[in-house]
Amino acid sequence: MAESSSSAAASGQAQSAASKTTPKPANPAFRMLGLPNFRFKLPSRNWMIFFTITGSLTAAIVYDRRERRRVQQKWCDLVAHLSKETLPIEQTRRKLTVFLAAPPGDGLRIAREHFKEYVKPILVAAALDYTVIEGRREGDVRATLAEHIRKHRRKAGEPSSVVEEIGNEDIIADARQKIGVVEEPGPKGDLVIGRHTWREYIRGLHEGWLGPLDPPSPPAAPVEEPLIPVEEPLIPVEGSESPADGTSAAENTEKKEEEEKKDDKPAKPSGPTPAYISPAEYSSRSLPPTLPHSLENSVPIPFPHLLGFLNTPIRLYRYLNRRHLADEIGREVAGLVLASSSRPYLDSSFSSDSEMSSASVDASASPWSSSDDSMPSSSANYEQQTVLEKEESEWHKSVHKRDEENPDKEREWLDDIVMDPRIASRMQRSLLSADEEARSQRITEGKEYILGQERPASVPFWQRMWIKYGYGEDEETIKMKPIIGNLDGADGE
Repeated sequence: MAESSSSAAASGQAQSAASKTTPKPANPAFRMLGLPNFRFKLPSRNWMIFFTITGSLTAAIVYDRRERRRVQQKWCDLVAHLSKETLPIEQTRRKLTVFLAAPPGDGLRIAREHFKEYVKPILVAAALDYTVIEGRREGDVRATLAEHIRKHRRKAGEPSSVVEEIGNEDIIADARQKIGVVEEPGPKGDLVIGRHTWREYIRGLHEGWLGPLDPPSPPAAPVEEPLIPVEEPLIPVEGSESPADGTSAAENTEKKEEEEKKDDKPAKPSGPTPAYISPAEYSSRSLPPTLPHSLENSVPIPFPHLLGFLNTPIRLYRYLNRRHLADEIGREVAGLVLASSSRPYLDSSFSSDSEMSSASVDASASPWSSSDDSMPSSSANYEQQTVLEKEESEWHKSVHKRDEENPDKEREWLDDIVMDPRIASRMQRSLLSADEEARSQRITEGKEYILGQERPASVPFWQRMWIKYGYGEDEETIKMKPIIGNLDGADGE
């Protein structure tokens, strides 16, 4: 009995071992197609960890990209009705000004990509024209803006000894004026991207409106005693009439004249144009007669830019949450494009609970009257000084270093922002009105579409893919196609 039980156990183990080693028969359908015998099983522990990490990261990127497009589409639909409005043939489209500068410690390409990704889609949806003022180095935006304001003051009739150079823009403007083309009536505005650009923008406003029209005289050079040249006699070579160096006297004279001409040419400036006025001279300057009662509306646009390998976790978190930045920038840009509401910038004399903090503040409710040029206390803290201030802590450490050879050199990115009350009271900030904010919420919920239009019917996913990657066409494209009749004749011959 014991032998029979042991033999049965041995045979059972042999059968189980044979069943484990012998593979299951292949699927007949796969075998007929020539496919191998697939064995479905769970991946190993290491593969599960890899698929979990990569799948989670991919899902986060895809979700953020989809939500960012949805948010941008909401703000584009909010302003898209402006592109449907017709203009008379003698009017040009309303134009905005975009101020763009290379971020501290990086190049201009990053700033251009930020503009194209978050700001430009809304301007294109509204069919607005815009001019971009770029700065590659610190001080370029300040110098360009100040020169634009000085040029405007000279054209308005203020006396100046500077001779204006006629450029392409002047020729085009003169031609439009002769044929009667005018700009579209309506408020304009300035889009300032980043804290560093905002600093230069404020500095350029003060320099352009409070500074002189003529450039400051260069500092006097120290007087040096003239050196008396000592002429050495030339020793001629026997059998020749030329000097010992093998060149004729005429050639030596030409070389000397060329060197003198090179010395007379002014050296090209290595940096931006120096400032015409320092912040300490603001209070002593009188306002020009061409200064308007209120300046153009301005909107500071956030531009978070963090460098460094140790900041990789923060940068990764921001990369996965770009939808929030797109929503914030879209709200600011849409407020400037629609120009439905604006308010003056606040100062320390107004509390956070005052009426000035609401979105529906009228532009005429300025803390100081536009016609009153009296100067309040200059020690007040203005809102312009604290706009986007948190971005400064993320600048590269090399930007915060001052020049050791010239520590008193002016630095637009590091020096304190000095505000003249007469300029600060004339600055306005565009806002999105409460009605437009409510309409954007209805657009998000799908209850409303572009103003004056009905939302089109939803297209299935497979049809969208067929239209995009296949040979299909959407209904709108088919409607726009011209219908060509019988070209061989009415009777079809």
